[in-house]
Amino acid sequence: MTDPILSLKERLSGRSIYLIGMMGSGKTSTGRPLAKRLGYGFVDADAVIEQVAGCTIPEIFERDGEAGFRSIESQVLNAISQRHSLVVATGGGVVTKPENWGQLHSGIVVWLDVNRAQLIERLRDDSTQRPLLQQPNPEAALDTLLQERRPLYGEADLTVVIKDESPDAVADGILQLLPTLIKDPTEQRER
Repeated sequence: MTDPILSLKERLSGRSIYLIGMMGSGKTSTGRPLAKRLGYGFVDADAVIEQVAGCTIPEIFERDGEAGFRSIESQVLNAISQRHSLVVATGGGVVTKPENWGQLHSGIVVWLDVNRAQLIERLRDDSTQRPLLQQPNPEAALDTLLQERRPLYGEADLTVVIKDESPDAVADGILQLLPTLIKDPTEQRER
């Protein structure tokens, strides 16, 4: 019997997997075990952005505004998309620039869909400074972002609805769903 992960890797043919979703949806924490299971590299796009910019994301927002940040994000995504066999945890707003979709669709796009209440809970427990939520009413800001981004996230190749599963369980779920997107080249076509 063949190893299902090995079979999946062969079917992926080196295509990268891009995890999209709101801040706090678990892209990084899910991406690491997913990459490990696939034998892929893992890239946290936000960490690369900080390396390239030489400062933190909040500092980029303060210095260059959201437009400046999105420009750097697009450049980084373009560079990442030149590589293969990666699991990429993208920033939550990567979907807001139409030109980013070309790079995202060079691989398989997986939306980690977490409901509003759970996002609020996760973000409260997270020490990461989120520039777009640094407002008098962060929940209202989150609602606005959700309303703007949900239709964009819906363009993903695969949607994984997350309730309270661990990142490992979410990674396993993605591995179970990926074969539904990729035809097995060994299966014969019906004539």
